[in-house]
Amino acid sequence: MFDKARACVAAAVTAMAFATGASAQDYPKTELSVQGGWATAGIYQEIEVPFWTERLPSLTGGNVTASITSLNEKGLKGPEVFRLMRMGVIDFGTSALGYVAGDDPQNEGPDLAGIALDIETARKVSDAYKPALAKLYMEKYGIKLLMLYPTEAQVFWCNGPIESLSDLRGKKVRTGNRTVADFVEGAGGVTVTMPFGEVVTSLQLGVIDCAVTGTFSGNSAGWHEVTTHLYPLTVGWSPFMYAVNAKAWEKLAPSVQALLTEEMGKLEDEVWSAGAARTAEGLSCATGGECIFGKKGAMTLVPLAEADVELRSKLVNDVVLARFAQRCGDACMAEWNETVGALISAD
Repeated sequence: MFDKARACVAAAVTAMAFATGASAQDYPKTELSVQGGWATAGIYQEIEVPFWTERLPSLTGGNVTASITSLNEKGLKGPEVFRLMRMGVIDFGTSALGYVAGDDPQNEGPDLAGIALDIETARKVSDAYKPALAKLYMEKYGIKLLMLYPTEAQVFWCNGPIESLSDLRGKKVRTGNRTVADFVEGAGGVTVTMPFGEVVTSLQLGVIDCAVTGTFSGNSAGWHEVTTHLYPLTVGWSPFMYAVNAKAWEKLAPSVQALLTEEMGKLEDEVWSAGAARTAEGLSCATGGECIFGKKGAMTLVPLAEADVELRSKLVNDVVLARFAQRCGDACMAEWNETVGALISAD
């Protein structure tokens, strides 16, 4: 899906490197150790692996190289990455913010349910809140935040008719994090927690009525085969972070630090663009539209009802933000209001 775009970007940055006078001797021989994301995710295969194993060596004449493994290969579930980075077992690593929201609710800040309905707003929110998370990660884990990036829009996959947000009342809904659960509970739904891999069977058996996940992730996992209605109200973007152990970072040559800072900034832009593409592709595939890389389905795409606009706003203010404030505390909420809150109020 992203091969052509990736090739163009790689060529462009290589040309830029030579144009600005960068050369191999500017970079000492450096081997980086990287813990990547899920091998089953398109982001890992299409973007992460080529960045570390192709792009960096290309830009440095082979002087900066990296080895990368997926969470699957290491038998990790995701939440351990923060702890292992703090211990210095992992140098560079990535993990979902939602995995450590239980350790510190501040991790929920850039992805509170129902706030960012489109990816442009989600990017603005992420950028506004990034300094707060950078400070948290350095102080609590001893890791340096390098970038924040999304998967795709998190929406509702239901095995039965649904016409509006109010139709979630009484339905059993699998949610992936606390803030989405708050939103669903506010709408009158019954939230259920279960691993991603159990969702298809649970939908088939009627254990749950609906489940929330990304448009592309759900399509890739075959959710369109066990659900009938896709309700596209975005309740999040399931953001991930990339970071590095601070002590490992300090040992790198200044030229390598500068290279990584610049290139990961570009990579961040690329993954956000990929998130928009994945969102559109997943929606189209699941509902019988144009489908190039996904699996074509025949779900009913539910139009967003006008009444949902007002109800969504009420749920965000009265439930999602209120519960986040309780978990996060006064100082945390004040910081959120000064960053994300000020941004969405301006919009």
